Amino acid sequence: MVAPERVCHSGEVVGNDDGIDFALAAYREGDQWTVHDLAHDHLVDVETIADALGRLPGDGGAVAMVAVDEDFFVIVRVIGETTRVLLSDITAADDWDLAESALEFLGLPELELEDDVDQVPAGDLDLLGDLGFHEMDMGLLLDDVDLYPDEILSDVARRIGFGEQFDDAVGLSPA
Repeated sequence: MVAPERVCHSGEVVGNDDGIDFALAAYREGDQWTVHDLAHDHLVDVETIADALGRLPGDGGAVAMVAVDEDFFVIVRVIGETTRVLLSDITAADDWDLAESALEFLGLPELELEDDVDQVPAGDLDLLGDLGFHEMDMGLLLDDVDLYPDEILSDVARRIGFGEQFDDAVGLSPA
């Protein structure tokens, strides 16, 4: 059974069969960024996302941004043989396979979370540092619990050079 469509906070109607709000891949050749949707079958886990990214061209590898259920996001970056991962909220691993696969990829133990656990990111906060978005910048965004994943990722995309393409792809109106 497929879950019904829903309206996200931006007003866009989205399907919700697996909780994926959007999944985009981005890569840069020269000064030009290319952004496109990741196929649903590439969203099984972090390894599958990384495999899909590894097939894309790009001077600095490729980046995937996946937002789930307006709750958390995963950024995966592949440069050559290196895969770097950031999970925005470890508590998501209790409910979502993609978040659990991110923790597994990072080599973190299975979590037994209690209700009072705060949202805490896991992984490489500096995975976009060479593109101008450093660990401190990411940490500041992740500390703002009032922001939705699409808002955070839109800001990240804007700061590294493909914000307009990102916003168009996910249906965000310009600020």
